[in-house]
Amino acid sequence: MTKHRTRTLAVACLLLATAGLAATGCSKSEGDDKAAAPSSSSDAAQQQVTESATAAADGCTLTSYGAQKLDLKNAVVGFSQSEKEDNPFRIAETRSIKDEAAKLGVKKLLTTDAQSQLPKQISDIQDMLNQGAQLLIVAPLNSDGLEPALQAAAAKHVPVITIDRKINATSCKDYVTFLGSDFVKQGQRAADAMIKATGGKGQVAILLGSSGNNVTTDRTKGFLDEVAAKAPGLKVVAQQTGDFTRDKGQQVMEQLIQSKPGITAVYAENDEMGLGAVTALKSAGKNPGKDVKIVSVDGTRNAVQAIVAGQYNAVIESNPRFGPLAFATAQKFYAGEPIPENVIISDRAYDESNAKDSVAGAF
Repeated sequence: MTKHRTRTLAVACLLLATAGLAATGCSKSEGDDKAAAPSSSSDAAQQQVTESATAAADGCTLTSYGAQKLDLKNAVVGFSQSEKEDNPFRIAETRSIKDEAAKLGVKKLLTTDAQSQLPKQISDIQDMLNQGAQLLIVAPLNSDGLEPALQAAAAKHVPVITIDRKINATSCKDYVTFLGSDFVKQGQRAADAMIKATGGKGQVAILLGSSGNNVTTDRTKGFLDEVAAKAPGLKVVAQQTGDFTRDKGQQVMEQLIQSKPGITAVYAENDEMGLGAVTALKSAGKNPGKDVKIVSVDGTRNAVQAIVAGQYNAVIESNPRFGPLAFATAQKFYAGEPIPENVIISDRAYDESNAKDSVAGAF
């Protein structure tokens, strides 16, 4: 399948300006104070998109997928959340789906929470299908393992839209499209922020996300490749999983302080692990953000506030606000428009230059 990727910086800048935020690369003309707010859900969704495979003849259509037309206002939609909603990202993600469904007047929205258990996510999806779900929005727990659920959806000709984590399956056969961030680019941006914070020198530890999903793999690859290319003086001396949780991030950091006392920087692949590292460093008598530079990915309000407090150096957002984009994509699909395999959502970035003014916009 031939794909063309198009970047729409002006669109991303307009979205940021509407939210009262600024982004590197945005000029006054691209997103100034006079920028109008989105006039519809479709407009809001379009403003979230930074790049995608061009929806041309090779995109996924209603006909090629084998689905039937559907009016979402008369539809039963199922949303499968993957992890416990004690994580700010998951809370914001679910809220965004619920809010947009209510805004559009969706007949019925079924929601489930797999509690970080793959067998439960499979059964959740199967249960929603049995309850009459006609469209599924799925936040996969892992990139592999959802085959039984996807097969159950295919048997009933129910389209599946995946968000925030990719699955190892065939688009326009097992699922319609993936909506999410460019995780490799997030790693690259985190590396650039780390190079800036450290001057490109020092010893960095990576707190890896959970295994078995593309988010961890891609965020690691992006970071390592960028550091190798731009800052050979910044040495990665440890890589250990913190499973995307604060407690595990703190535990791993406590161990690394003992085993790798020369660490001068930490790259956490989500904010929760990074905040756990802050706690560990403070308990060890170190000054996070100063003695040990910290960069992470997510964009939670707590992490942005830590930048303001001087205990953190930078955060690359992973945008959880999928509601407008997911439902607008579904509407286009049911209208017969071809849908690209990947639709990349816009992500902000925070550091000491904008954190204080931007903290209210973090999730």
